[in-house]
Amino acid sequence: MNTTPQRHEALSDEDAATYAGWFKALADPMRVRLLHLLAAERRPMAVGEITSSLPIGQSTVSHHLKVLADVRFVLSDRQGTSTRYQVNEACLDCFPAAVRAIMGQP
Repeated sequence: MNTTPQRHEALSDEDAATYAGWFKALADPMRVRLLHLLAAERRPMAVGEITSSLPIGQSTVSHHLKVLADVRFVLSDRQGTSTRYQVNEACLDCFPAAVRAIMGQP
């Protein structure tokens, strides 16, 4: 039986910075709630709709959406004078893979 621990490839500086940015974006409980709301709705939502579902004002919602959009957890689509936001479905695969890479799992 081989009891030698397996060595895993080290994370690149770029991947480590990307993953840290993702976790930093999720470090605020209201951003987690906002992301959960968008994921549960499964449709693009305007800031006004989001604001009516959370106990924070429109400017705070906009700030949180910007943070989430900067790390691509949320995608925005401008429609005339309105912008609609939705969850980036690619995160469903990328985020768990990042956690596995950080934890040294295949």
